[in-house]
Amino acid sequence: MSQLEGADLGHPLGDRATLLQFSSAFCAPCRATRRVLSDVAGVVPGVVHVEVDAEHHLELVRRLHVVRTPTTLILDEHGREVSRATGALRKEQVLAALGQAVPDL
Repeated sequence: MSQLEGADLGHPLGDRATLLQFSSAFCAPCRATRRVLSDVAGVVPGVVHVEVDAEHHLELVRRLHVVRTPTTLILDEHGREVSRATGALRKEQVLAALGQAVPDL
């Protein structure tokens, strides 16, 4: 199981969970995923959305075995990966997966 810190991402982790999105510049589904994850982070207290440009963070991409964009990892408050999905996500999917990291959601 992966465990990350804010320093790995260049952004602090959320108090309750982090929605970590790997994107690339010409990825249309990445833009849709960005909107969904930002919306969820905006309505769930203690949850942050962090977007990482996969092309500029190849070491992290390799370390986490990211093979396509968008890839979304849901991290718990300790930076441990609890869920992973690829492709564009719907808000309902994100909220359901987020429930694994935030028990009282």
